[in-house]
Amino acid sequence: MTDLDSLLFVLLTPLLGCLTLGLIGQRDAAPEVNVGFSLITFLAAATLTGQIVAGGPAFVFGKLFFVDPLNVFLVTLTAFVGLTTSLFSRPYMRVERDHGKMTPKRMRLYHSMYQLFMFTMFLALLTNNMGILWVAMEGATLATVLLVSVYRTATSLEAAWKYFILCGVGIALALFGTILLYLAADRQLGSDSGALLWTNLNAVKAHLEPVIMSLAFVFLLIGYGTKMGLVPLHSWLPDAHAEGPTPISAVLSGLLLNVALYAVLRFKVLADGALHNGLPGKLLIGFGLISVLVATFSLSRQKDIKRMFSYSSIEHVGLMTFAFGIGGPIATYAGLLHMTVHSLVKSAIFFTVGHAAQKAGTQVMENIRGLVKVSPAVGWGMLLGVFAILGLPPFGVFASEFLIVTTAMRELPWATPLLLLALGVAFASMLTRVLPMVFGDTSVKPLAHAPALLPVFLHLGLALMLGLYIPAYLDLWFRQAVSMIVG
Repeated sequence: MTDLDSLLFVLLTPLLGCLTLGLIGQRDAAPEVNVGFSLITFLAAATLTGQIVAGGPAFVFGKLFFVDPLNVFLVTLTAFVGLTTSLFSRPYMRVERDHGKMTPKRMRLYHSMYQLFMFTMFLALLTNNMGILWVAMEGATLATVLLVSVYRTATSLEAAWKYFILCGVGIALALFGTILLYLAADRQLGSDSGALLWTNLNAVKAHLEPVIMSLAFVFLLIGYGTKMGLVPLHSWLPDAHAEGPTPISAVLSGLLLNVALYAVLRFKVLADGALHNGLPGKLLIGFGLISVLVATFSLSRQKDIKRMFSYSSIEHVGLMTFAFGIGGPIATYAGLLHMTVHSLVKSAIFFTVGHAAQKAGTQVMENIRGLVKVSPAVGWGMLLGVFAILGLPPFGVFASEFLIVTTAMRELPWATPLLLLALGVAFASMLTRVLPMVFGDTSVKPLAHAPALLPVFLHLGLALMLGLYIPAYLDLWFRQAVSMIVG
């Protein structure tokens, strides 16, 4: 199989899945069909990764698509979490159907839009054209709106509308930034279609107009930062997580935030090459640190379990942004590692949260108790997931956070106490909420459909492995991606 074949499978399989499930998504076997398409996509992504690792970066379809170490493993990570989330959603969505929250039409909408959402993320990761990247992010926004509102309750419709308005404004700002980028490129590359190809821009980044590039990066950071949930552009994220189906919360936190951050990193490489004044890094440090502080101090105020973990996602995307803002090989390596382990751990946590909320019949944390008695695997999975996301050793989050904090001690000593304070507040806030849910007394009975627990412990096992040992091929990807980002 060639690079072209693998990339076509990665892109076309979820698109075909969307069309197929749009026709049969209401049938009883639709969850299994959804898993089947997700499995094919993952196998194609793994094959593409192996080819790029062996042969180096490659263009596909002329220069329309470009696959390199920065995006190829994110493609595989996205496909993997997409597969495990589809496995989790099989029993979860059937329970939602039994509880009357999902009708056949809603099931069809959910399954078809799930595959369309995956397609838009793969397109955003693989395209070499910054204009198509914007189109893919807009497509992800529209697919997410339909997924968040799938329950058709007043609160879910309000959350979807809020998401649409805020991310619509953000994506409009990103469009203006893309236009400014094209204006800067036009002076060096001409007005042909290649002026927005990232590889062409990267080749002439040192000659791009600094003033225009400064404005472009500000608009792009604010625009795509809205999709990332950076403070103060974050208010859509807790509502979307709390009101949408839990599988969508898992892919929003575990995948979409990564894709938006990936877009910012692509533009940061261009801006750094054009400006040479550290402005992109300073902006990332500022937005990242504010996001960490606001999110952690918001954790203790939450009563809804999914809203609490959504603020945790804002905290961790702030940490990633802060790390990439510091720059340098170590901080950038830590940021890439944190992207990986956060995707694994946070999606695993949402898997357990979904089953816990279904068992208790509520998302209010005070009413969720005794998970280890009702379902020991769910209870222990949630507790281990919280230990992992709080950065306790030997999980991979500890390794990435340790690298971020120690680099901040050297490069930004004034920021280190703020980071440590935020991490301490997050530790106290989350642990005091989760322990009663896991070990408290309850009279809740198990659900009719057995929960899908393989994805939970598979994700946590991988996060544990990355805290103890990073495989050579993954370390090579991190190092190659670091060299590309840092320059």
